[in-house]
Amino acid sequence: MQTRRLIRAIDGETLDPPPVWLMRQAGRYLPEYRQTRAAAGSFLELCYNPDLATEVTLQPIRRFGFDAAILFSDILVIPDALDRNVHFVTGEGPRMDPLTVADIDRLDPTRAETHLAPVIATVARLREALPQETALIGFCGAPFTVATYMIAGRGTPDQAPARLFAYREPQAMDQLLALLADMSAEYLIRQLRAGADCVQIFDSWAGILDEASFRRFSIGPTRRIVDRVRQAVPDARIIGFAKGAGSMLSAYRAETGVNMIGLDWSVPLTQARMLQKDGAVQGNLDPLRLIAGGAALDEGVDAILSELKAGPLVFNLGHGITPDAPIAHVEALLRRVRGQAS
Repeated sequence: MQTRRLIRAIDGETLDPPPVWLMRQAGRYLPEYRQTRAAAGSFLELCYNPDLATEVTLQPIRRFGFDAAILFSDILVIPDALDRNVHFVTGEGPRMDPLTVADIDRLDPTRAETHLAPVIATVARLREALPQETALIGFCGAPFTVATYMIAGRGTPDQAPARLFAYREPQAMDQLLALLADMSAEYLIRQLRAGADCVQIFDSWAGILDEASFRRFSIGPTRRIVDRVRQAVPDARIIGFAKGAGSMLSAYRAETGVNMIGLDWSVPLTQARMLQKDGAVQGNLDPLRLIAGGAALDEGVDAILSELKAGPLVFNLGHGITPDAPIAHVEALLRRVRGQAS
């Protein structure tokens, strides 16, 4: 019998209290993470160092006892494997060489297996090191979200460069997304075979697309990943997080074939409850409630539990935890979710 509560919830079981983990739970809000990050040299060196990546993944499990650990890495290891000069600028975020239509034919995925081998080694180490009851989540970025960074060479407020690229060069965008989907699928297959219990596909920029573009550039490539992963690992459990997808979430679940959908904080709980009728949902506390603490935090947690606790739920934030989240507020959130006295 499956003992990992996260997996039981993904499979459709209603649990009280629900399993809980937080996106970006291994991060800068933890002093132990900041210490390890300083020792690593650079962010990417941390991602590719199995010893240090294992350590930072385990830190929030030791401190908080979450029901799941998520592999410490980054969605941009895929373009890094494509030799796009990925680097991180302190205080500004990721940078890489902007991609042109002509560049797409020159992208070479053959070095990915070797380049990403340290990440797969981290997955294997984590499965050995984690408590038996703690689930291990692998992940990748969705092709569209990864492509937005590759095309612009950086993050932008509305990812206009990628949207314009898609409108002007739709076939080139399809070609790029197919390549990224196939690379991402192989990457997830390797994570699952190394010990991940499930994987999450982060489409953090899905919400900027209109309906037709969402179906073509978000749902289509994600379905390609899911199909390819399931061909290799038939019972693979896959979480889809299409941030900002809103009214398209039901179609997203049905047409991608993911087992569970992640909900950002803008999804009304009445809609979340309807989505829950078709399978497990994950989310969706506003990360700013976690920073605010007090009544704002308690009310947010209670509303989610009140509306969604009667169905398959994994409690989470509606996006990643931020560096200014107080540790005491994370502890309070866990006590509230788990029904423990303060």
